[in-house]
Amino acid sequence: MALSKRQLFLLLSAASATISVVAVPIKVLATQPNVAADGVQQMNIFQALVLGFVQGATEFLPISSTAHLKVVPVLLGWGDPGVAFTAVIQLGSIAAVLWYFWGDLTQLLTGATKAIARSDFQDNDFRVTLGILIGTLPIVFFGLLIKKLIPDFDNSPLRSIGAIAIASIFMSLLLGIAEKLGTRKREFSQLVMSDGILMGLAQSLALIPGVSRSGSTLTAGLFIGLERATAARFSFLLGIPAITLAGLVECKDIFQDGLGDAGIVPLVAGVLSAAVFSYIAIAGLLRFLKTRSTWVFIWYRLVFGVLILGAIGAGLLKNV
Repeated sequence: MALSKRQLFLLLSAASATISVVAVPIKVLATQPNVAADGVQQMNIFQALVLGFVQGATEFLPISSTAHLKVVPVLLGWGDPGVAFTAVIQLGSIAAVLWYFWGDLTQLLTGATKAIARSDFQDNDFRVTLGILIGTLPIVFFGLLIKKLIPDFDNSPLRSIGAIAIASIFMSLLLGIAEKLGTRKREFSQLVMSDGILMGLAQSLALIPGVSRSGSTLTAGLFIGLERATAARFSFLLGIPAITLAGLVECKDIFQDGLGDAGIVPLVAGVLSAAVFSYIAIAGLLRFLKTRSTWVFIWYRLVFGVLILGAIGAGLLKNV
């Protein structure tokens, strides 16, 4: 049985609020992990292409790109590439999602504009567009709140590998519950504005590294009875404003401070790699969820988190 929208609204509101409540004492009470230096780190073209692949392959799958961009280079002995490089190559993912959904975006904006002109506020394009806009507000609000309260949030313990592993395990269990309880009866044409609000609240949970924006919104979509492919498609559309705004803000700060030791060629290679593999991941996931469940991602995230915690506990991996 799917959760009622009221129950899910209360649950997600409480969970989103904990982001700011938990974040306040982090800087004072926790030990800071070892982090990469400010600025974009030096790397070669091969490393940039690999990290672009990691970004592209994981940004839109419900497995967290942040987690993999943190863990994979550390396992390969390259160290943490840092938030700066991640923000730059995220431009490739932004380009890919805009490219893939350009037709949908054009239809939604055109349809919404026409609906407003004729005062037809029950029009599907208007409702979906309004849902996307309203659904973007929670992550913007909590993102600005965290940036204000903790200017150094990107270097906080919440971005450590151990914290990311715990988030991965928790979200795998939550997605598993959603798979069990979700009715999966509603299609894209049956979306309502409250769907945007609920999935928007879920999206704000992705401010915690390792949660996965795609994973949290897909989970919420299943809880409110959306079909898997519909939940994924709306998740991608909902994420466009948030991903674009976040990427532009981060890149604005980076280019103002300079590109550090990174060469322009590796950065371009990383962006292009991320764009290509992001496009492939979007198309592949939508096609996959039309006929299959999310259990492969649930088990993957669970095993991923457990293995990381085990490696840290055994001293094979530093909790940086």
